[in-house]
Amino acid sequence: MENELDQKTIKEIEKQLLEQKKRLLDDLSNLSRPDSHEADNLSSKFPEYGDKPDENAQEISDYSTNIMTEKVLEKSLEDINKALDRIKNGTYGICKYCGKMINEKRLLARPTAGACITCKTELQENE
Repeated sequence: MENELDQKTIKEIEKQLLEQKKRLLDDLSNLSRPDSHEADNLSSKFPEYGDKPDENAQEISDYSTNIMTEKVLEKSLEDINKALDRIKNGTYGICKYCGKMINEKRLLARPTAGACITCKTELQENE
């Protein structure tokens, strides 16, 4: 394929993705606790500040923020895992919509990208 990524670049991207994955897992472990009733086996920790009304309000506010942060981290982790899977099965750098190579600059800027700029732009315009 033309403009195919070289193995050195893919290995460097894989290293970055694995480092990001480790950081995300660390961040998630600080926000969450194991929960066998959740699909991803994690649930946001509920902060305990005290029994006063202002403390209860702050607990709810912080819990809501933690839930949203956890969802963002989980989505990022999912994107990283998908990119690592594409590296593993040899499809990394190939647009999942048109089958053409994704520009190397795009992959270096956004290593989890699964679509080329043309397809991504078209998808966003149709939303």
